[in-house]
Amino acid sequence: MTQKTLAVIFFLCCLAQIRAFSQNRDSLKVRTDTSKAAVEKPAVVKDSARLVLESLPRKAAIKSAILPGLGQIANRRWWKVPLIYGGFIGLGIVFEFNQRNYKVFLEEAQYRELNPGKTKDPRFAPYSNSGIISIKDSYRRNRDLTILAGLGFYAINIIDAYVDAKFFRFDISDELSLKVDPVIQQGDYINASAGKPAVGIKLSLSL
Repeated sequence: MTQKTLAVIFFLCCLAQIRAFSQNRDSLKVRTDTSKAAVEKPAVVKDSARLVLESLPRKAAIKSAILPGLGQIANRRWWKVPLIYGGFIGLGIVFEFNQRNYKVFLEEAQYRELNPGKTKDPRFAPYSNSGIISIKDSYRRNRDLTILAGLGFYAINIIDAYVDAKFFRFDISDELSLKVDPVIQQGDYINASAGKPAVGIKLSLSL
């Protein structure tokens, strides 16, 4: 066998190996693409009714952000509106009380600083300068905490409207009920000699 023949045979073997490798690579790519297509989920098509239900929480939250209690009205939770405004009114009263007393003690502290040894309001004569400043700072701290509480209550109002609208889509109708009935049960075989029936309660859940 000549060297040319060996070279031709070697070349043909190399071509066969390259062709086989290319076919395996193409088949692997096809399987990968097929698996990806199988993994991809079909797009979910939502009807108009579902889109309206999904938009309710966002709309209720926006309404309560614009005007507290408006989202609760949209969710048909009318009884929550007096509670919301009652909370705001209570926080407003606490804020006004602390702000008014803070100004009183602030003026007293400023007067004593400008007039050493003197007192502007005779009611505060027994208090030292450090005591007046401490009381002033206490009222200021309570006032600031009231502002933070008001912001938190405002956020709770928005969250409540959002959560109510979120649960609004669930159907809680008369078909879902819990019925409680008294029943009389006979004694078991072990205590049959007693001959006394037992009184019990039967719970029936209807879905």
